[in-house]
Amino acid sequence: MVDTGLVRRIEAGTAAGRDRAVDGLRAVAILGVVLGHWLVTAMVATADGVAVASPLTYLGGMTWVSWPLQTLAVFFLVGGRAAALGYRRPYRAWLARRLRRLFRPVVVLLAVWTAITAGLLLAGAGPKTVHTVLTLVLSPLWFLLVFAGLTALTPLAMRLHPAWPLLTVAAVDVVRLGLDGPAALGWLNVAAGWLVPFTLGARYFHRRYGWALLIGGAVATVALVRWAGYPAAMVGVPGEFSNLNPPTLAAVTFGLAQCGAALLLHGPLRRLLRAPHAWAAVAVANLSAMTVFLWHQTAMLAVTGLTLRTAGPLPGLHTLPDTPAWPAARLLWLPLFAAALAACWALFHRAETGRKRSVTG
Repeated sequence: MVDTGLVRRIEAGTAAGRDRAVDGLRAVAILGVVLGHWLVTAMVATADGVAVASPLTYLGGMTWVSWPLQTLAVFFLVGGRAAALGYRRPYRAWLARRLRRLFRPVVVLLAVWTAITAGLLLAGAGPKTVHTVLTLVLSPLWFLLVFAGLTALTPLAMRLHPAWPLLTVAAVDVVRLGLDGPAALGWLNVAAGWLVPFTLGARYFHRRYGWALLIGGAVATVALVRWAGYPAAMVGVPGEFSNLNPPTLAAVTFGLAQCGAALLLHGPLRRLLRAPHAWAAVAVANLSAMTVFLWHQTAMLAVTGLTLRTAGPLPGLHTLPDTPAWPAARLLWLPLFAAALAACWALFHRAETGRKRSVTG
């Protein structure tokens, strides 16, 4: 049942010039990240604890799942757009406000998980299990560190052509992969690779670039996978070379295709979100975006751990993802993951929203 009063308040509180489609794209991006993690991360029960496995390791046909669900470039695209639209002088005060909103929820996550970790160790959990759990919970924080760094570069991004960071990524890959250069050089791509969509959002956020980015990025990505030896999976696969850690040229060209699709969807999405009920759903989702991003792994782990203790290993949850039955079983667990995430939201969303922030952000 929709709260029509809330819908009216959101509609009345939304600024007339707000670009609702940007918020809609952000909501799509967060949904892709959450579903991606929930579908390709398996917590396998072993004799000495739990270990992480991926169906992408065993089921080659699932590789395509990583394409629509790896939506990081869209995050950086809309992040660049929002940063450029909201940029104000003095720079230090503007940056401090944005970073406080970004990292305030992180403090809560770290405090809660410090207590949980102590509890796990006191309960006799093995170091392998604790390490696995903490890696899953804390690994998404890399995104926030990169996003914060790029946000600090907003004045530069508003003037920079995205071809420059794109060429940097290509040059780094040629040296480290083609010429057997130092692997550490790849970490330059963490900044350069995500600066490409961030700069597109800050300076070139327009539909007229959509088809060129979509087609050019898609063709380049297919070519790099087919003839240059880049992995087909656009997410990390345990034990294999990753397109994301650090970002490769294939990950960046794939991101360009996603940015092109986002720019093409911007107009239709803006028209769709004129409807008050649709906009209310997106506004609430955006108000909770950081909470969802930070706690979705915790929600999955809570369901996984509690069911393992009470019912033992269950298909699609604690078993090795090496048969076609595993993805089907996994889908059945998603509603329970979502319920656990809703509980996390109820407990921790105040850290993100604050008491004075409006529902439209």
